Amino acid sequence: MSKTLAALALALTTQLAGANVGSFAELPETAAFADDLARRHGFDANQLLTHFASIRPNAQVLQLIAPPTLPTQRSWERYRPRFLNTLRIEGGVNFWKENALTLARARAMYGVPEEVIVAIIGVETHYGRITGGFSVLEALATLAFQYPRRAEFFRSELEQFLLLSRENGLDPLSVKGSFAGAIGIPQFMPGSQRRYAVDFDGDQRVDLSNSVADAIGSVARFLEQHGWQAGQPVAVPARLSGALDPALIEAGIRPSLKVADLQARGIEAAAAPDATVTLVDLVSPGKATEYWLGYENFYVITRYNRSSFYAMSVFQLAEEIRRAMPAPGREPTASASR
Repeated sequence: MSKTLAALALALTTQLAGANVGSFAELPETAAFADDLARRHGFDANQLLTHFASIRPNAQVLQLIAPPTLPTQRSWERYRPRFLNTLRIEGGVNFWKENALTLARARAMYGVPEEVIVAIIGVETHYGRITGGFSVLEALATLAFQYPRRAEFFRSELEQFLLLSRENGLDPLSVKGSFAGAIGIPQFMPGSQRRYAVDFDGDQRVDLSNSVADAIGSVARFLEQHGWQAGQPVAVPARLSGALDPALIEAGIRPSLKVADLQARGIEAAAAPDATVTLVDLVSPGKATEYWLGYENFYVITRYNRSSFYAMSVFQLAEEIRRAMPAPGREPTASASR
């Protein structure tokens, strides 16, 4: 069976399975899951089943998460304008102005420039405007019990979400988020929220859905914990002369190539010869491929979303926002742009 047919079969199978379930409380695997959480974390299994009785498999979640049924080509030309546009840039400038003190505090504490924090929030939720309308409990349960392809990951996130709800006194049925269970202004998955989120407004609780300060501090801490290098560059454009060795792209997104070695293979960039980088290819069908060298900070951004397109969009949006900000009182950063 081809990958396309397999993806279609998976989508149909999971949707049909969901259609035959009245509520999640009817599934034996849900009862086993509740018993396991009761044993390991002290939950009331009957209370968990009461929550599960209020939700059922969500066909829209399964449709949105399923792999595309038709082959798609990566296209930087199509991807970039979704995030690099006037609305996002102007929105980022306004967000920065409204939260300047909080952003400066996050930069001082975690070493992450304001524009990078702002850009991630801009890309993720348009500065908190679009945070998702799905029941997080229903979305995660749907993916945990009706989506075999990634069931293990989503069962873990469902567990993390229930722990998160208990720790923060939340009604798990009331929390809204994305179809994949991401929550709040920065769209953290529950496990990431429990590991990296911070109470940045000092109200003794972490609230990524309503506290902009908590969102700002949490994004900065996430990047810092994943290895952000304060004061270091993110990426620089590269020029290719001659044929490209595919092994340079296949080396992966984590920096492992020396600039001097790349120069010897016909790749030029304004970068120190001893720097370690990754070669980023931004492809568009029918267009010349755009090449960049990504530093460790570029790789760190991909820990938020494991896509070079995503990381480059964050970086370039950050640069546009930084340039659009009024200069007085703002220090320049070490990031590089076109």
